[in-house]
Amino acid sequence: MAEKFPRDRFDEIPGDLQRVGAHRAPRRRGRGWIAVGWAALATVLLVGAGIFGLSLVNGSIDFHGPTGTGSRTASATPTSTPTPTIVPTVNPALTVNVLNGTAKEGLAAAVGDKLKAAGWKVGALANADKTDLAATIVYYGDPANQAAALGVAQSLPGATIQQSTAFSDSGADITVVIGANYPG
Repeated sequence: MAEKFPRDRFDEIPGDLQRVGAHRAPRRRGRGWIAVGWAALATVLLVGAGIFGLSLVNGSIDFHGPTGTGSRTASATPTSTPTPTIVPTVNPALTVNVLNGTAKEGLAAAVGDKLKAAGWKVGALANADKTDLAATIVYYGDPANQAAALGVAQSLPGATIQQSTAFSDSGADITVVIGANYPG
C-alpha cells in the first residue's frame, strides 16, 4: 500500500483560499464566436468558389465581352458614304425559330403561325430563358441573311433586327425572340 508521509506546512490549506489547481487567466467572453465567425467565412468563400467553378465548367460565364468598339471622337471630318439599301425578302429555304420572351402563353405558336402564313419555314417554337424581355428582336447569324431577317421583322410589328451568333447552335438561320412590345 501507499506509504504514509509526515505532515508538513503544505498539508494545511487555509479555508479562505480561492485558487485551486493550475492558475490560468479567466477566459474572455465571446472567444467561441470568433471561431464560429471564421468557420462561417470559410464556408461562404468555399461555396462561392464552388459555384464560380461550376459556372465556368458549364459555360454559364462568358469572359468575352461585347465585341464592339467604344465610342471615340473622330479626328477627321465625317464624310457621307452611301449605305446600300437592304430590301426585305422572304426566303422559304431558311428556318426560323420562335422564342417567347414574355409571360403570355401560346405567343410563340401564334407568331409561328403568322410567319408560316407569310411564307416562312418555321422550326422550333419554345419559351425563352427569360420572360421579361421588353423588345421583339429578330436575330440572324450570317450577314447574307440580313435581307431575310428584315423580311421576318416586317411580318412582326415592332420587331427590330440584330446580327448575333448567340443562337447559331440552334440550327436555325433566323431566331425571333418575342418581347413585351409585340402587340399580339
